[in-house]
Amino acid sequence: MTPALATPDPAALRALNDSFESQQPQDVLAYVISAYFPDLVLASSFGAEDVALIDMAHRINSKTPIFYLDTDFLFTETYETRDRLIAKYDIAPIQVTSLLTPERQAETFGDKLWERRPDECCNQRKVEPLTRILKNYKAWITGIRRDQAPTRANAGLIEWDQTFQLVKCNPLARWTSEAVWAYITQHNVPYNSLHDQHYPSIGCTYCTKPVMPGEDPRSGRWAGQAKTECGLHGKS
Repeated sequence: MTPALATPDPAALRALNDSFESQQPQDVLAYVISAYFPDLVLASSFGAEDVALIDMAHRINSKTPIFYLDTDFLFTETYETRDRLIAKYDIAPIQVTSLLTPERQAETFGDKLWERRPDECCNQRKVEPLTRILKNYKAWITGIRRDQAPTRANAGLIEWDQTFQLVKCNPLARWTSEAVWAYITQHNVPYNSLHDQHYPSIGCTYCTKPVMPGEDPRSGRWAGQAKTECGLHGKS
């Protein structure tokens, strides 16, 4: 097995990534878990891609660390999905929260920050908490796919995350939504019931809307605004 790259050389990392382009997500995941455990963590929003990864990771190493960003504005169905995954896989996802309660955020920035300055709201409730937890690890695993958005089209399977300064693994980068759902069905993976109500992508309650057939799957996030990303991806 190729050894882990402590301080990855760009050329070596590209070669490593290219070596997995024809392999399955489980192969990518198995390599990264073997190479970096316990100094890696799986990021989960409990969406379709992430629940599939939780199942895959559990089959490879059931002790793979998992975290989720609890923005205090998540859907009830998202918490229910978390609890069903905990019950099935006996996992203990790390809850990562903002340093500001919703009340303190309103005092500091004003009411309904997500409407007036959505980037700042994401910064306070997602980017800063993510930055804080990733400092504890050498690699992180995400569920992003290349066909989700133009900002993700060039995502590598294994790459260097320039923003957060660690190795980033995107095992599902080459997969389609259909492939993800085939995996969920085949392995009976618990998933968020909002997916059955026209929510292909699920974030915070204030910034997520249903998407009708034929519409851009990301159009339900920050609807009516130019914003399409929360700042966690797209800058690697």
